[in-house]
Amino acid sequence: MDRTDFDILSVLQNNARLSNKELAGRIGLAPSSCLERVRRLRQSGVLRGFHADVAPAALGIRMEALIAVRLRQHSRASIDSFLAHLRGLPELIAFFHLAGADDFLVHVGVRDADHLRDLALDAFSARPEVGHIETSLIFSSERRPHLPFLRTVSPGGDP
Repeated sequence: MDRTDFDILSVLQNNARLSNKELAGRIGLAPSSCLERVRRLRQSGVLRGFHADVAPAALGIRMEALIAVRLRQHSRASIDSFLAHLRGLPELIAFFHLAGADDFLVHVGVRDADHLRDLALDAFSARPEVGHIETSLIFSSERRPHLPFLRTVSPGGDP
């Protein structure tokens, strides 16, 4: 990756809906060169996708929570089974596999407190891999739409 690739990533993080022609103009490249660079960034896995930011409340999600999970044992089979289960939950927003006291931190979105209680009991406490859960309600959250350090990293990886 070179400075031009970093510039492309920086612009796309702020507006992924730009046409190739607009992106090329902002970067100072010919559209064909820009298109090839974006294609290469996608194929190499640097650009993982382009996403719409949907308001949870518009889908009936009125409450979000973080569920800290400790597994009974740390075998690959237990972890793989729990991961497969998580990926199948419609309430799942995100999850993190952790080192430390908790094994997973699971971000969920639910309709209301009853839905959260049922989810905690049925989808977590009832799992044979799960030894302990702790649920924290989220009052508000904010997610950066871009990687804040992208502009401070040089093409060689040095800040």
